Amino acid sequence: MAPALRQIMSITDPAASRVKELLDKRGKPSAGVRIGVRTAGCSGMQYTLEYADEKGKYDEVVEDKGVTVLIDPKAVMFLIGTKMDFETDKLKSGFVFINPNEKARCGCGESFHV
Repeated sequence: MAPALRQIMSITDPAASRVKELLDKRGKPSAGVRIGVRTAGCSGMQYTLEYADEKGKYDEVVEDKGVTVLIDPKAVMFLIGTKMDFETDKLKSGFVFINPNEKARCGCGESFHV
């Protein structure tokens, strides 16, 4: 029997709940949310998150805790082993990516480099 393949990333319960909430409020069918990375910020790279109307031909699919997260194929190598969380505190709330591949993060926490 072949060993089970590991998913590229995992999703915490709070993140899954927030994704479900966002998709329910969207008001139109969605394939899920798509995560990617782009060149931006003072550390060089930034996470992106958007609604996905359909699965892209080369998207990696992560299904966890009842939600579907599509990963842009150009982002896969940067996201292996990442945990997607959702945090709320007194001043802000948002998705947080705990990424073992990050070498550093900028002071404001908006960008990273590997």
